[in-house]
Amino acid sequence: MARSTRQKRRAKRRERKQDGAAESSSGLASRARARQAQTRPAAQAPKPQTGARRVPGGGTRRFVSEAVAELKKVEWPGQSQVMQGTIVVIIACAIVGAYLWLADLGFKPLVRDILIG
Repeated sequence: MARSTRQKRRAKRRERKQDGAAESSSGLASRARARQAQTRPAAQAPKPQTGARRVPGGGTRRFVSEAVAELKKVEWPGQSQVMQGTIVVIIACAIVGAYLWLADLGFKPLVRDILIG
C-alpha cells in the first residue's frame, strides 16, 4: 500500500474538519463519552449476570467430575518405574540417616562438655 503524501493527508484533515463542523457538539460529546468509557472500563456499571443461580452441592459434583477427568489424563508410571523410584528414595534416606547419625556422634561430646560441663 502506497504511503499518502503530505498534501493528501492535509486534504483529508480539512475534509474531516469541515465534516466535524457540520456535526453538532452533542455528537462530539457522545463520542468523547464513548471513548472515555473504553479507556475506563471500571467506571462502567457491572453487567447483570445471566442464568439461574447455582444449586447447593453443584460445586462438589462439578469438582469431582473435573478431578476424575484430570486423573484420566495422567500418564501413570509402570511397575519398573515405581520400583526404581522407591529404590532411589530408600538409598537417599539411608545416606541422609547415616550423615545425621555421624553428625550426632560428632557433636555429642561437645554438647555434653558444654551443657553438663
